[in-house]
Amino acid sequence: MSYLRVSVEGGGCSGFSYKFDLTNSTNSDDLVIERGGATVLVDEMSLEFMDGSEIDFTTELIGAAFKINNPNATAGCGCGTSFSV
Repeated sequence: MSYLRVSVEGGGCSGFSYKFDLTNSTNSDDLVIERGGATVLVDEMSLEFMDGSEIDFTTELIGAAFKINNPNATAGCGCGTSFSV
């Protein structure tokens, strides 16, 4: 079974950035979220930055991408891939 791992790492123009990976295994500290046949994993440390966030997949004219609506973010960059808290 494949899972989508969403994590937060240092870097990006606003201080933190989201990282998306496919993995075949879970870790003991993962929050496991299952919706619509998809399983998303968020590790404990990333969860502190993403608490209350909504993850969506959008298809637009310029392409398809995951978008995160994070109520903890106080600022973000123009491309939408990094944020600050």
